[in-house]
Amino acid sequence: MTALRAALIGAPNSGKSSLFNTLTGSHQKVANYPGVTVERRSGIVTTEAGHDVMLIDLPGIYSLNDRSLDEKVSREIITGSHESEAQPEVLICVVNASNIRVHLRLVLELKTLGLPIIVALNMHDLATRDGIEIDTARLSQELDLPVITTIAVRKSGISRLKEFLDRDASAYSKSTSHLSDTSTRALQKEAGRITKLVQIAEGGQHKMTRMLDKIVLHPVLGPILFFAMLFFMFQAVFSWAEGPMDMVESAFAALGELVATYIPEGIFRSFIQDGLIAGVGSVLVFLPQIIILFFFILILEASGYMARAAFLMDKLMAKVGLNGRAFIPLLSSFACAIPGIMATRTIANHRDRITTIMIAPLMTCSARLPVYTLLISAFIPNITVMGFFGLQGVVFFSLYMAGIVSAIIVAAVMKATITKGTLQPFLMELPKYQLPRMSHILLGLWQRVRAFLRRAGTIILYAAIALWALTLYPNAPKDAPEADIYYSFAGMIGRALQHIFAPLGFNWEISIALVPGMAAREVAISALGTVYSLQGNEDQVATSLATVLQSAWPLSTALAFLAWFVYAPQCLATLATTRRETNSWGWTAFMTGYLFGLAYLIAFIVNVTSKALMA
Repeated sequence: MTALRAALIGAPNSGKSSLFNTLTGSHQKVANYPGVTVERRSGIVTTEAGHDVMLIDLPGIYSLNDRSLDEKVSREIITGSHESEAQPEVLICVVNASNIRVHLRLVLELKTLGLPIIVALNMHDLATRDGIEIDTARLSQELDLPVITTIAVRKSGISRLKEFLDRDASAYSKSTSHLSDTSTRALQKEAGRITKLVQIAEGGQHKMTRMLDKIVLHPVLGPILFFAMLFFMFQAVFSWAEGPMDMVESAFAALGELVATYIPEGIFRSFIQDGLIAGVGSVLVFLPQIIILFFFILILEASGYMARAAFLMDKLMAKVGLNGRAFIPLLSSFACAIPGIMATRTIANHRDRITTIMIAPLMTCSARLPVYTLLISAFIPNITVMGFFGLQGVVFFSLYMAGIVSAIIVAAVMKATITKGTLQPFLMELPKYQLPRMSHILLGLWQRVRAFLRRAGTIILYAAIALWALTLYPNAPKDAPEADIYYSFAGMIGRALQHIFAPLGFNWEISIALVPGMAAREVAISALGTVYSLQGNEDQVATSLATVLQSAWPLSTALAFLAWFVYAPQCLATLATTRRETNSWGWTAFMTGYLFGLAYLIAFIVNVTSKALMA
């Protein structure tokens, strides 16, 4: 009897890795396929009769359409065209018993290759726990393949599986497909038909998930529900955070007064009051809004809704040449563009990945939140519109939507020109709906709060200190009509840049803030706090920055400043990540150029238009 070569294949979340470990034990090797970073795992399975079987663990995939490197490697190995791996003589296709409809599609696709196949109906215990009953005999009949129920972690069904492997390659019959149409849609339809026949009981939780998905994934109701959730979330960010923000603001104002009372006037008091409290404190006041925003995002992720959002967005993304897989990195970019850009590694198509990286900074990250909330609270009245919507929340929602719509437009232009390519289909397994664990939500919140505080204690703090130092020298001339900062190095920089930004309505104070704001977007607020603190008296220092800006800026300037921050790449770390992920200075320069250009153009239009409307 010749040694049998078998390959283990299945979709992610099928328990394939657990089954491989149980079958091979310690007799396995892990390496990469030559020339690619795809893991190669192989091992020896000893059957009950003492024969050795070479088992290859193929990458977890949803199909063999070559959309990803994993799928390409699996297809080459199964068809015998891989340069360093011999073709397996039998396939063991692992199917998650809790979600057979998704996993059967891969089985049906594998049948078209004509190789012998054994179906391992895995995680049978979890399916039973959820009330799912499957007629395995009928499943075997419909597939015309042997079906073995297994529980990899408990070694259930392993002996029977080894019995199937304890034979010569010639003893296996090749699989045949009766389907004339083997397109993705046809295979999904056939998988659904078989599931209805063999799934005797669906289970309460799965039934509830299916019923909810009829609403959540509805082509009309689904998008309406999605945008309604976003709208409510942004309304809550303003209405719920108002009280806590007032408390934080009052605490920093009291701290500033305390410093003015007990520390003599001089450079040290200026450092504490104008550099630290005015700089860092002006950013920390927005922490309650950041907590509320991430609370909603974490709830939606933990409940299983975010995966549905990706499917909802798939149709919209398809119109611009991308698919739902691009939405997941873009969703991450709402927290920060850096992990969002790094998450594009899951996009197999190079052109799609580049396009997604280029538009990721247009998603409104948490660093923009202090900028938005400061200007909105200062210039947008807290009134109700259309009966029950807060105007501040409506404007906040509009800024987020401006970034999303702009990203779609930019993606459409890129996919029609420089990154043009064929549309890739989107396959993803949807998780079950579940109640989020509050302990996990609180842990996620703490991780994000800690990251924000770390930025406040490092980047923002250092930028505030550096800016404060630039405001000290040179000294203002005697009887100078302007505040001392006007004649400092910082003032000189601001007045020089003002010539560039004057068409946008930006004054020299704003121009100063844009420079340290390149380190991180929220540093611009810290810089404004320092600049205006050094211009006012002690009473003005104790006043909130929002109140100071109301008297210093016209509404047209405030709106143009908001527009600038929707588009401008005010984050060097994002540009550095783009360079690393694209391995190209050209794409990094393209991102920087088009974002600055778009920011300048839109801010100019907003400034001119708002002035004309208010004239």
